[in-house]
Formats: sequence, C-alpha cells, structure tokens
Amino acid sequence: MRKFYSLIVWSALLAMLPGCLLAQGLRISGRVTSAQDGQPIPGVNIVVKGTTNGVSTDANGNYSIAIPNQNAVLLLTSIGLTSQEVTVGNRTVVNVQMQESVNELSQVVVTGYTTTQRKDISGSIASISPERFKEIPVTSLDQALQGQAAGVQVTQSSGTPGGGLTVRIRGATSISASNRPLFIVDGVPVADGALSDREFGGQTDNALALFNPNDIESMQVLKDASAKAIYGSRAANGVVLITTKRGKSNQKTAFTLDVQRGMTDVVRRPDLLNATELLTLQREAVTNAGQDPDKLGLVKGVTDGVNTDWVDATLRKGIYQQYQLSTQGGNDRTQFYLSGSYRDEEGVQLNNRFTRYTGQLKFDHKATQKLSFGTNLTLSRALNKRVKGDNFLDGVYSGAVKSLPYYSPYNEQGRLYGPADGANYAGFPNFNPVGQALLPRFNVYTIKMLGGIYGEYEIIPNLRFRTKFSIDYNNITEDDYEPSTTAIGGYLSSVGGFGYGTYSNTNSSTFINTNTLNYSFILAEKHRFTAMAGFEMLQHTYRLGSVQGRLFPSDDFTYIRSAGIVDQGDGVVTNNGLISTFGEVNYAYNDKYLATLTTRYDGSSRFGQDRRFGIFPSGSVAWRISNEDFMQNFHALTDLKLRASYGFTGNERIGDYQFLGTWASATYSGATGVGPAALANPLLQWERTREANIGLDASFFSGRLNVTIDAYDNMTDKLLFAQPIPQTTGFSTVQGNIGKVANRGVELTISTVNLNKAVQWKTDLNISHNENKVVELVSSEPIFRGYQGNGVGGTNVILPGNPLGTFWGLKFLGVDPATGNAIYNDKNGDGRISPDDGQVIGNAQPKLFGGLTNRVSWKGFDLSVFFQASYGNSILNFSNVTLLNSGADLQNNQTRQALKRWQKEGDITTVPKYEYLNTYNNYLSSRFLEDGSYLRLKNISFGYNFPKAWISKYKVSNARLYASAMNLWTLTRYSGPDPEVSTLDGSTSAQGIDFFTLPQIKTVLVGLSLSF
Repeated sequence: MRKFYSLIVWSALLAMLPGCLLAQGLRISGRVTSAQDGQPIPGVNIVVKGTTNGVSTDANGNYSIAIPNQNAVLLLTSIGLTSQEVTVGNRTVVNVQMQESVNELSQVVVTGYTTTQRKDISGSIASISPERFKEIPVTSLDQALQGQAAGVQVTQSSGTPGGGLTVRIRGATSISASNRPLFIVDGVPVADGALSDREFGGQTDNALALFNPNDIESMQVLKDASAKAIYGSRAANGVVLITTKRGKSNQKTAFTLDVQRGMTDVVRRPDLLNATELLTLQREAVTNAGQDPDKLGLVKGVTDGVNTDWVDATLRKGIYQQYQLSTQGGNDRTQFYLSGSYRDEEGVQLNNRFTRYTGQLKFDHKATQKLSFGTNLTLSRALNKRVKGDNFLDGVYSGAVKSLPYYSPYNEQGRLYGPADGANYAGFPNFNPVGQALLPRFNVYTIKMLGGIYGEYEIIPNLRFRTKFSIDYNNITEDDYEPSTTAIGGYLSSVGGFGYGTYSNTNSSTFINTNTLNYSFILAEKHRFTAMAGFEMLQHTYRLGSVQGRLFPSDDFTYIRSAGIVDQGDGVVTNNGLISTFGEVNYAYNDKYLATLTTRYDGSSRFGQDRRFGIFPSGSVAWRISNEDFMQNFHALTDLKLRASYGFTGNERIGDYQFLGTWASATYSGATGVGPAALANPLLQWERTREANIGLDASFFSGRLNVTIDAYDNMTDKLLFAQPIPQTTGFSTVQGNIGKVANRGVELTISTVNLNKAVQWKTDLNISHNENKVVELVSSEPIFRGYQGNGVGGTNVILPGNPLGTFWGLKFLGVDPATGNAIYNDKNGDGRISPDDGQVIGNAQPKLFGGLTNRVSWKGFDLSVFFQASYGNSILNFSNVTLLNSGADLQNNQTRQALKRWQKEGDITTVPKYEYLNTYNNYLSSRFLEDGSYLRLKNISFGYNFPKAWISKYKVSNARLYASAMNLWTLTRYSGPDPEVSTLDGSTSAQGIDFFTLPQIKTVLVGLSLSF
C-alpha cells in the first residue's frame, strides 16, 4: 500500500515539473470548443509557434500556456480537426472554436473520469449517439443500447412497461454474482436492475426506467480492460458511461418541446384452440385412455356451449404518450440545462400501467480563471401498476393462455365471476384471468434523486484538482391488496378467504465522493502527456420494512390497518462500502504511438479481512499506422490504428456479509432463540477477470467509411459461487471462490456515408460473436438450475465445458408411427427412460447478434430503418409442456400444433398421441427446444423538417413532424408469440426460457419537436 501511494506522489511531482519550468513570463488561458455543437474538446495540441512550448487541452477543453510576448501565435492541431493559427494580441483569455474535418476521429469520448478524442483512444470503447434512438419510444437507459453497439447484447425480458432487461457486454463472466454492467450517470454509479422487493413470476422492474432517455447527451460502453480497469473491482461486466445534456457556451437561451403519442399492442398472440376444437381433442385423449369422456363432463354441444377467447379478454391496445419541455443556454462563464418530462404508457394487459415524471437540472459556472463549480440534479417519480404474470398460477397473461374456453369472465349481469360462484368459477389452476387483472392492486411508487455538486481548481497551469459529492437515492413503496374475489384473497385456504394485503417500503441510497488531479503537457512538440490520479469513497445503505395482513372485514377495507390478522413482517438494514485510489497516464508521440497505463486499488467491505484490498492494473498501446511515411501514398486511407490491451478487472456484486459466519433467529417448541445461518469464509474475495484485446480502427475516403474490428480473450477465475459441502456440517453450501468462466469473441462495426449530396444515406452495422464456456468448477457433476423438468433433473445445467444457459433434458428422437408414443434416447443403455438419461440438448446463447441502421434524408425528409437480430440461440418453449401436453391433463387449453398429433397407426408426426394421464409422452425433452433466431424491424421512423422560411415568422427555429413504429415486423421460426423473451429476468444460468411470458410490444406513434 505504501509503495503504491509513493508511486502516485512521485508520478505527480514529475508530471508537474515541466509546467513549473514553463510558468514564466506572460501566461494566457482559454477553452477550445467545437464549432458544430459548442462542446469542449479535450486533447487538442496547442504550441507557441516557433518554440517547443506546448500543452494540450484537458477533459473540459481548458488550457493554460506561457507565451514570450503578446505577438505570439498559437498553433492548434488535432487529428480530425482543421488546424488553426491564432494571434494572442492583448488578450489574456483566448477561446477558440475549431471545425471538425473527420467526425469520427474528433468525436469527444468519455473514458471514465476524463474525456478524450476518439483518435487518442487505445482501448475498446463503443460510442452511441442519442440521434440513434431519439425517435424510438425506449423506456429506460439500458433499452437504448439494444442493437446499437458491437459486443453489447440487450434482451427485453417481456413486454411489460417499465420491466426488466438483460444486458451483457462480451458475455457472462459470473455464475452467482451479478452480470450486469456498471452504469455510471454523470460520474455516479447508479442503481440498476430490480428495485421493488417483489418478483412477479420471474419478471422484475427496472431502476434505469426512472431516467428519461431524452436527456442523454452521449453514451460510451467500455469493453476491454484498458478502458474499464479504472473502475477496478466493479468493471468485469463492462461499464456504461452516460452523460446527460448540459448548457453550451455562447448560446442564447433556447427552448425545445417534444411530444409523442401513439398506440401499443403485442407483437403476436398465441395460436390456441377454440372450445369445439379443444373438446374434440380432450374426448380423444380420454377415449385413448380407455375411459368415457361423457362421464368426465366432456359432452359435445354442452361443454363447448361457451367459447371464450381469454387472451383477447385480458389484452388491449394501450395508449402511449410522452411530453418534454427543455431549455438550455449559456456564455463563456455560465451554462445551464433544465428539462421536465411526463411519460404514460398503458400496458397491453388490463390494469397494467407505467407513469413517470422526471426533472433535470445542470448548472456550470466559471467563477475565475482558476475556479469553476456546478451542480446536477435529476428527480423522478414513477407509478408502476403491475399485474401478476409469467409462471404465477394466478397470473393474468399466463392464466389467459392456459384457461379453458368453457368458462366466461362475466355473468349475465356483467359481474366478474369469483371463488364464491362455485361451478361457474374455473378455480385451480387458471382461475378468472380477467378478474386477476382488474381486481387486485399492485402499485409500486418510486422516487429517485440523483444529485451532485462539484468544484474544480487550477493549482498551477494545467494541473487541476476536482472534487465531487454525489448521491443516488431511491425510495420504493409497494402497496398490494388481493380481495376475496381473487385466487389468493378468496380461493387460497391458507389465507382465509377474506382478502390479503402487503405493504413495504425500501430505501436504497449510495453516497460517493470522488477527488481527482489532472495534468497535461507537451514536450518538444511531439511528446504529449496526460496524467490523472484519484481517490474515491462510496457507501451504500439498504433499508427494508414490510408487513402483511389477512382476514379483512370486506373488500372496501384494503389497507393493513383494517386486517383482522397481521401475522408477518420483515425489517432489515445492510451497509457496504468501497474505498479506492486510482491513476492513469496517457502518452502520445507525434500522434503516432499511443500508450495508456491504468490501475485501481480497491477495498471492499463485502470480503474477508485478509482479502479486502486488491489491485487492478491494465495497459494498452496503439500504433497509428496511417501517420507513417510509407503510408502517405495511400490517399484513400484517412486513418489506420492498431490497438492492443491487457489487464485485470473484478466483480464484487454479491450480497453483504457473506464472508461472515452469521446467526439468525430460530423458533423451537414455542421458544425463540438464535441459530447459525451461514458458515464463515474469511478468505472470500472478488472474482477476477483477465482480459486481452486486439483491435483495428480504419477510416477511408475522408471518413465516409469507418471500420472497427476487435478480438478478445477473457478468463474469469475465483468465481463467487456457493460451494457444495457435506450436509453433515448442517449446511449444504459455503460461499467461496471456485471455478473459471471464459469468454472469447470477435466484434465488427462498419459505418458508411453512402451518398452525401442532395440525398444523404448513412449506414451503421455491428455484428458480434461470443463463445462462453464454464471452464472449471469444484467438480464435474451437473448443477441444475431453472425449473424442475418432468422426467429429468432440471431445465438448465451448469457443467464444465459448456456455456452458461445450457439446456438439459431427454433427447427426443420422434414419434413411433406404430404406437404414437414418444421415442427418447436411452443414453445409459439400461433399457428404460429415467432421469439418468438426461443430457445437454442445446444452449440459449446466440452465435451472432447485432444491429443494422440505415438513415436517408432529402430536402427536409428523412427515413430511419433499424433492424436488430440474434442468430444461433435456442429457446426452451416451456409453455408447451402445458399447451402441447399430449393429454397429460385436461386442465389447460392447447396450442394449434396439437392438431398435428398422432391419431392412427402409420401417422408420421412430431407430436405424440394424446392420452389422458399419460405423462411419459410429455417428458421434458428436446421436443420443446426451438430455434430462437430472429430478425426484427426494431424501428422505422419517417419525418419532415419544416423549412426555416415557413416557421421563422412564428419565432420557431426548428420544427419536425415524424411517425415512428417499433417492433413492427419479426422474421423467426420460433412457434411461440415472441423469440425475444426470458421468463427468469436477468438469469444467467437459466436464460432463454419462455414460460407464458408476455410478448414484446409494438408501438406506432406520431411526434412533434419544436425549438424556439
């Protein structure tokens, strides 16, 4: 530890020496900004012409330089910018605007705690402009990433508004710890994933849906160790840096109004049987079992006298609307940005709705030439009216898909059938799905505050100290009530039949203080150095309190105060913290050879005393081949850069106190005491990922063709995994560091300007391939995950040599034409089919995934078409275990594929015969595994920008009218409603399961944007 601090101190002193030697004579300062958008430009070389005295602009575009006299001329150069010469004259402040010559190279990129130009990057970073998704009605920040960057796989788990998403950057690195990337918004690590305490059938809510994506200025995805090791023990899953909009220098106060309004619907409905078709099938199944269907109540013309389409009864076309008003402006000293927005989205399920209010404030002020300060504040309030879904027995969509069409939701008087209505109420297992949607109350109220205040001071020329205090505060209140007319409140005997209610409040807050020193200078016009050192403290506190009640006097009394019995509750407080030092040094020689060294030293409260601190170093180099003399004859080549990086990152995202031997309350024979709850492991530490990356950036024809290729090889060891131990100890597992997971892959990004005259046409393409594999565990025995499979151990397995997300089951060989029975592979050759014949039958991870965007504009008209695709992944259609069950039971409707069943000797089909109570034909097997590949028209937008001559007389500077459609068309072989679903939201080991999951939503909207 002492050696590390000594290294930081000596590096800072050596870096300061050139600046001290040059700090003589006259001195000027200023800021370099882009002429296109007014944003500051870092990394611009500024040299006093005729001397070797030079500096480069810092992360905020600021510089300070000594000059011999007032006749001095400043030479400003940077790849991708038009070089400029500026005479100082009598000025002490010289601000310069520079023109971009090649947009890709001069693009400003946030790289962690600093910013730089893309030309100076030696790591793997993907930049996503908000222009790509501004007309797509994305709900959350992470949804905006889908299909936009190579190596970034985003899957929306269901069509629930405000619901969860799965984000993976270069594959899954962990089995038990979180695989979500670290999301940094305006320098603050924010809560992501689920906030509410209650899951709804595997589906969760999404903390990132509390932000307004329209406030985004830029998004950067840090993918390799060089780019992300600055975040150390939290960076193994990748880092997403999000910068929100701020005011611009020399801009008059401007206002922007954005309005969107449209309709939503599911992309596809399941194809189910009507009452007559189902009755025919059920009678056949009973007859095949040697029984009389009439005696079971399956009577033609009577049983099918009612024909309810439950899916249509529970789904609707929803209304989507969003409104935003923002203003921004500023001068050289003060800039501001202020916005407010309202979003309301009716879910396609009855009674499902997501409503959000957001406000954003940014203020930056330069008090003196040395001192600047500012603040940012984001406020959000959301109401998520949830409904039960997926694998809940009393779920809305799941119940609608399964329910027999023989029942009705309403009686003749228009009242919903409930448990008290006897034979008219379907009861277990499907109940009344319409009642399950309309009658319960599942309201989640969320308040979020993300705020920070910073100050920055120039200690000596080009040495700046910056400190920032920030907080991410989230308060979640869940208010639930299920009346006596519902399955839980009135049917479930253990509740009592008179209503059931719960109430909980969760508070999750993160406080962080970040301090950095930045210094930059140039030696002999060719050697450019930038250095950064920092210290950071983070503390997170989680509080939960909940209570439940039952036996309410009537359904008019719905809050816990009125419950006859309040018999359960919970309360907990946990804390965790992180203390870190970090540093980064960048060197560039003549803009030809680049090198970056980064390290972070982290201490986490989540690990044992002797394993609490660790170091995460990385290094990268780049060679700009295009600047070599031997490349000057290649006139079509604008830029060619070869990159390589190597380093280490970590993952500490597990529960708190897992290294401790903990005790918990216990009750025995009516007495209360304490007992051991978990075994101690003082050697517990974070997962470590070794990452190697090589990349190539090429630009041709003055930036009209840009190509980026990356190849990586990552190995994660010391997995945070519950290690199995003999149960004679009293425990089945102990939290340990065992096993390895590998990820290897290739990424390709191509951006082109195909036409650039009266008609402009641009194309962006990204394709990724990732190979994931569990390399090592404590043993080679399979570890089952997911759901219990009929006839086998489980739906998913963790097994060395196979990827995470591997499916397990029997191998289905077809249907015997003579008997109609299923044929399975007898793997162990013992002459019978048993769980011992279970084997790997597929995996959920795609071989390729990516996105393609084309944008065309002409005379004010513009068209954007965005496709997103996944290829080579399998989906376990677990719904068909119920909906294509070969007659194993008569309690559920069936999919239309059942009509292809075996009926007589000689039939050739893949659907076994239907026989009542025959479970053999319905064993979990590869029969239920399908190709999940798809190509989806994710968005198409068409707009018109009104001529300024038409609108200027109304004092409107810009006016745009557009129409946009999302998820409009899908090409897939998957027989289910939607291939882009995953029942167990966010699961790594049990991904790719479709178990009555609500399909994605297609949205058609019109929008208007006005600036004045």
